[in-house]
Amino acid sequence: MSNLLAAKERTDLKHSNLRNLRESGEIPAVVYGNQNGSTAISVNNGELQKTLKEIGRNGIISLDLEGKSYKVMLSDYQKDPIKNLIFHADFLIVDMSAQLQAQVRINLVGTSKGVKDGGVLQQSLHEVTVTAKPNDIPDAIDVDVTELQVGDTIYISDIQSNQKVTIDNDGEEVVASVLAPRQEEEINTGEQQDGGIPENEEGRETKPSSES
Repeated sequence: MSNLLAAKERTDLKHSNLRNLRESGEIPAVVYGNQNGSTAISVNNGELQKTLKEIGRNGIISLDLEGKSYKVMLSDYQKDPIKNLIFHADFLIVDMSAQLQAQVRINLVGTSKGVKDGGVLQQSLHEVTVTAKPNDIPDAIDVDVTELQVGDTIYISDIQSNQKVTIDNDGEEVVASVLAPRQEEEINTGEQQDGGIPENEEGRETKPSSES
């Protein structure tokens, strides 16, 4: 899915200008890739948030830079941990026919049988690295934990992905486990973790695949 986002080139690159830019409702950003070098730009804060809400973290954005259009992805960002708002963004120009790597969050789905029996679900991995063409990169990968019993573990190798998406993580990496209550206390987990990314975590890099 693609959505339109207007951008302006930034010519005043003084650090002192960034505060004024943000106070006016704009976010400083950079667009790079496709052998074009990098260009300092700004985008409207509200429009960026709206776009990401509509298309997801890994969606394709049609970036209109003063009359020139580029297909881009949000490759990296910095977020204010208090206000939970993006205050700087990097956009990667993508070749829609070439594969690239991206970070995709893991979403645990269902209530496991082990949890119903008193166990505690612990999610050890919140994101995976995938390789796919831009339009095939999912916003999230759902992992069904319904059948997990106490003591069971889901590994990367257990995740079913379609033929268009390759998960690059080691197959033995642990995604989630159901712990016995006493074991959970010993490792001082304290509570079940959800399937999202912590709010104060900065964005992760998206980059072209070395295999393309």
